[in-house]
Amino acid sequence: MLRRLSIAAVVLAGAFTIARADVYRWVDERGEAHYSDQWIPGAEVIKTNKAHPQGGGADTAARTAQQNAVTAVNDRADAQQRQQDNSRAVQQDLASKRAAQCKQATAAYNQAITARVVYKDGKDGERTYLSEADADKYREQVRQAVQASCGSVPQFDPNAPIPEPQPIDVKPIPEPKVNPAAATSE
Repeated sequence: MLRRLSIAAVVLAGAFTIARADVYRWVDERGEAHYSDQWIPGAEVIKTNKAHPQGGGADTAARTAQQNAVTAVNDRADAQQRQQDNSRAVQQDLASKRAAQCKQATAAYNQAITARVVYKDGKDGERTYLSEADADKYREQVRQAVQASCGSVPQFDPNAPIPEPQPIDVKPIPEPKVNPAAATSE
């Protein structure tokens, strides 16, 4: 009988658990335990669906202060990581720019050294050829630009083959449009 009563109690408690209601337990004058979803004087709550507070005010304040401290540490770490990532990206951009400047300056220096005649393009697109003294000054300037951009100047090997000059891309001059009827004489 007691075994059936405890099985019935477990089944009732399980049913009330599924229903998500408060479960109360009390013992009658014969010593039998009873379970219900309604409170009866002398009954005790054995299961409730209401949230219990997590502790007293001092415990909650300490936990909140600890969470705030952890959040502040995480925020500082995130800011520091973002700053490091930004610095790394800037350094990579500067290195890329220096490499491009070095390549351009080296190409200009090699061209100035291997060219028989040095010239500058004028504003109207016409070339102005430099004298030997001016060409030597220009070569010195270009060499200094390589030194500044690359940190060192490549050694010039006079025995190295001189690259073939590249053809200049010249656009054909369009033929004038002439009216054939007006061009013929009558």
